[in-house]
Amino acid sequence: MTGPFALIGALIVLAGAAFLFLGGLGLYRMPDSYTRIQAGTKATTLGTLLVLAGAAFLMPGWWIKLMLILLFLMFTNPLSSQVLARAAHRAGIRPAPETRADALADDQGDAS
Repeated sequence: MTGPFALIGALIVLAGAAFLFLGGLGLYRMPDSYTRIQAGTKATTLGTLLVLAGAAFLMPGWWIKLMLILLFLMFTNPLSSQVLARAAHRAGIRPAPETRADALADDQGDAS
């Protein structure tokens, strides 16, 4: 495929790959599990969405399937990161000493 859609799709895929790389770098550089969850979720969600959008430009016949995957990721990635952070907090994993606020401090660990 050639033309403007191929160029736009390639640029969007490249931007998505950059965000995926930055998400991986964030997993390596962040000090504790909570910030790693945030870096891994936010950057990789945006990176994956951009790659899917770019693939939709490159392969127009697949756009419906790719958009369904995009919607699924938009709902599941933030939810899974919240569940992972809450589970880590309930397991007693402490945040880095630089952390000033604990939004889950009221979490008692019970299901009620």
